[in-house]
Amino acid sequence: MKGVLLVNLGSPDSPEKKDVKKYLRQFLMDERVIDEPLWLRTLLVKGIILNTRPRKSAKAYKKIWWDEGSPLIVLSNRLLKKVNNLTSVNVSLAMRYGNPSIFDGIKELSEKGITEILLIPLYPQHAMASTETILVLAEKIRKENFSHIEFTNLPAFYNHPDYIRVLSNSIQDHLKGKEWDHLLFSYHGIPERHIRKTDITNSHCKIDGKCCNNSSPAHEFCYRHHCYETTKKVAKYLELKEGSYSSSFQSRLAGQPWLKPYTDKVVENFANNGTKKMAIVTPAFVSDCLETLEEIGMEAKDDFIEKGGEQFHVIPCLNDNDSWVKVLSRWIDEWAVS
Repeated sequence: MKGVLLVNLGSPDSPEKKDVKKYLRQFLMDERVIDEPLWLRTLLVKGIILNTRPRKSAKAYKKIWWDEGSPLIVLSNRLLKKVNNLTSVNVSLAMRYGNPSIFDGIKELSEKGITEILLIPLYPQHAMASTETILVLAEKIRKENFSHIEFTNLPAFYNHPDYIRVLSNSIQDHLKGKEWDHLLFSYHGIPERHIRKTDITNSHCKIDGKCCNNSSPAHEFCYRHHCYETTKKVAKYLELKEGSYSSSFQSRLAGQPWLKPYTDKVVENFANNGTKKMAIVTPAFVSDCLETLEEIGMEAKDDFIEKGGEQFHVIPCLNDNDSWVKVLSRWIDEWAVS
């Protein structure tokens, strides 16, 4: 019997410092997030970051926390409920970090007699620190605890026509009746070294502005290429004029170079250069979360207005958008009958 496991990023159990610290420890100790040797990762995370970051992050989570709980968890559950109402197979939900865990999600399906699971990482673009870490952990859990179950992995869907259509229509719907001079596609940032590590050719990815446009097998797992392709295809679908849109990368840590340009710097530059009306969309996230609601919806917006901007339109993630639910449900049913 077949079933599906949707897997999202995750969230602390509460916005309190102790829960945020526990969540950050699990997240940052992931070797695919901070890909340093264990001794150095431990020193950085437990010796430095966890001594200061939890307090700051807890304040940020409290600003965006809903009465029902973490926005990401609430929105993911809404998506789950709608998908379960439309599909012919059992669908469960798990988080890479926090609760419900991937182990719990697989266990729930196994107890229903499921022997084949379609794993759906809720990330349109493939990255070492998102899709890959989900697939690796899920496979480890399967081998150690559920060897009777077989996995099928949904590939990155950044360029799937259905996804591009739904994302484009969502942008168009949310900007209807609003004025904007520039549309910024802000993607989650990752260290540049992650791009080189996932280059299956070991030679193509130069991060020089050209490699993403030259055809290569490396593009299958290249996050940067996936992001720029998403922007390009949405711009084509919406018939956006050249120069009226661009891409950037947010949420970086100090240290080695991360993908550029940085969203906060881009927003600041637009304001300083006289742009009065901006719109921003965050296509690396399927569900709104701390990075979209606080970092973009509050910090970036405040910075833009403070520096002379007038209007800053933040386009919500797809969340439980009915068109997105129908697309996801159709993908699931197509797999279920294959």
